[in-house]
Amino acid sequence: MTAAVLAIGALGATGAAAAPGKPSGPKYTAGAEGAGDPYFPFSGNGGYDVQHYDLDIRYTPPAAAPAPLEGELVGIATIDLVATQNLDRFNLDLRGMDVSSLTVDGKPAAEIAPPAVGAEVEDAAYWQVQDDEARVWELTVQPRPKIKAGQSVQVVVEYGGTTTQPEDIEGALYGWVTMRDGAMVVSEPEGSMTWYPVSDHQTDKATYSFEITVPAGKVAVANGLPARDPVTEDDWTTWFWDAPDEQASYLTTASVGDFELRESETSDGLPIIDAVDANLTPARLVTTNASLARQPEMIEFYESKFGAYPFVAFGSIVDDDTVFYALETQTRPVYSRQASEGTVAHELAHQWFGDAVSPERWRDIWLNEGWATYAEWLWDEEDGGATAQELFDEVYSIPADDEFWELEIGDPGPLGLFQAPVYDRGAATLHALRLKVGDEKFFEGAQLWLERYDDSTGSADDFEAAYEEVSGTNLDEFFDVWLGEGKPDPLP
Repeated sequence: MTAAVLAIGALGATGAAAAPGKPSGPKYTAGAEGAGDPYFPFSGNGGYDVQHYDLDIRYTPPAAAPAPLEGELVGIATIDLVATQNLDRFNLDLRGMDVSSLTVDGKPAAEIAPPAVGAEVEDAAYWQVQDDEARVWELTVQPRPKIKAGQSVQVVVEYGGTTTQPEDIEGALYGWVTMRDGAMVVSEPEGSMTWYPVSDHQTDKATYSFEITVPAGKVAVANGLPARDPVTEDDWTTWFWDAPDEQASYLTTASVGDFELRESETSDGLPIIDAVDANLTPARLVTTNASLARQPEMIEFYESKFGAYPFVAFGSIVDDDTVFYALETQTRPVYSRQASEGTVAHELAHQWFGDAVSPERWRDIWLNEGWATYAEWLWDEEDGGATAQELFDEVYSIPADDEFWELEIGDPGPLGLFQAPVYDRGAATLHALRLKVGDEKFFEGAQLWLERYDDSTGSADDFEAAYEEVSGTNLDEFFDVWLGEGKPDPLP
C-alpha cells in the first residue's frame, strides 16, 4: 500500500472551487466521512445511499498449527450506489485490507498517497488511511467526472490482505475472525469493514449477493438463500448466496467451516437453513439439535405477537469455535460452540428487533437487546417456564445501591453497549411499559414500531412516539426514569 497513516483532519479535504472568471455551476463537495454516530464517528459515510453489494471473495484458511493463525482473503466488491448530494469525493470504510484497483462506472482511479488538508487532486484517484489508534479506517474515492445528486454509479473495488482476529472497541473478537478451520464472521457494531469496503453503519441498508470461494471440502454460508448450487473446480468450491432483503452491514456474514447444511421449512413454507459444524462435541450437538428443532414453533409464536416474519429465510450457523457470544446475523444467526434454546429464541427475536428495524444510533441499542431479551421471557412463559412478570420481579429485586442501576441504558456509551443492564433492564423497561399501557396497546405499539420503520432505523424518541400514539399517554417521564440512572420507583 502506498498510502501512509495520516492525521484525521486529512480525511476531510474539500473539493476544488470554481475557477476565477468562470460561471459557477453546481457545487460539488466531499461526502461526510462518517454517518454522524457519536459512538463511532468514522463508521458509515455520507453523500450517497448504497443500493446493493455484490461480494466475490476467495479465502484461504490458515495452515495447521503451529503456523500463524492467519488467512488470506482477496475480493472484488461491486457496489451500486446513488448520490444524495453533488459529490467531489466520497468514502468507504475498509480496515486492514489493501486496495489494488478501483473503478467508478468503469473509469479507473489511480492510487495516491493521502493529500494534505485542502490540497486539490485533479484526476480520478483513491487513497487509504489506516489509523488503528484513532480507529479510523477510510478508503477515499475521488471520481472523475464528479457525481451529481441523484445519479446512480457502480464502484468496483479489488482488494485483499491477511486476515487475523480483529477486535472491537471493547477488545471483543468481531469482523472476519480467522479460525484454524475457516472463519467466524460476526461484525457488530462496525466490523464488516474488516472484510469488504462498505458504508459501515445501519442507516445505509442495502441488499447483498455473495460468491465465496474456499478450498474444496469447506462450506461457506452467508445471508439469505442459495442463489445456485455450489461449483467445484481445481480443488476450490464457490458458494453462491442471495440476500434480497434490506440489511445493515453489521448483520452480514460469510462464515467458512466444516458445516453440514440442513434444509427444512415452517408450516407456512418459510425456508430454514441450518449450518451445523461437523466437529461439535456430542453433548453440544444434542443441545444444538434440540434447540434448532424448535425454531418453527418459535417463529409461529413470535409472529402471533409481532407480525409476519420479516425476511426470506431463517436458520443458523453453529460453529465449534467461539467468539464468546452469538450474533443475530440477518436470516442466519451465528452461534459459538452450540445453540441453546434461550439463545435461539433471543437471536430469532432480533430478526424483528434489530434486523428489520435497527437503531438509528448506537446509543439506542437497548431497543435491540431489551426487546430480544423480553422476547426470550415471553417464549419462556409460553413454553411453561417462568412468567414475564416473574422474570421482571427478579430484575427489580436487585438492590437500589447495586451498580446494575448505575448504567444509563438509554445512552450507555460505546464501552457499555453489551453490558448486562442493556439487556435485562431493557427487558424490564418493556415489561413496565406493558404494565403501564396494558397488553393490547403494548403489542399494538410493537407492531406499529415494526411496520413504520421496517427495512430502516428508528430512535428511542421514535419508539416513544409510537407508544404515545397507540396509548394516548404522555410517556416522557416514564422513559426518562426507566432509561436513565438509578432504580425506578415501584410501579403503582
